[in-house]
Amino acid sequence: MERRLFVVQRLTAMILAPLVIIHLGLILVAVRDGLTAAEILARTQGSVFWAIFYGLFVLVVAIHAPIGVRKVLKEWTELEDSTINSFCWMLALLLLVLGFRAVAAVV
Repeated sequence: MERRLFVVQRLTAMILAPLVIIHLGLILVAVRDGLTAAEILARTQGSVFWAIFYGLFVLVVAIHAPIGVRKVLKEWTELEDSTINSFCWMLALLLLVLGFRAVAAVV
């Protein structure tokens, strides 16, 4: 299982990297152009593209982050694997729920 999680985390990192770069680039352009939050939201409302973009972003983060947290907890604590796994599943669910709520608010 460890090998599979290692591979999944690396694959999600490969997906996340361009998404993060695009996201940060858009923020820099928007700030430089003096757009307000209201103007940015007006441009994203009803956009299928941004819904898919940020939906994918949320999904990949909800997979990637708990795997990393799991590894840290296994190395730094003496918690049982079942406890760590349960915590990471809850973290993944929390990231999904909060992330998709944010996507719904923006799109």
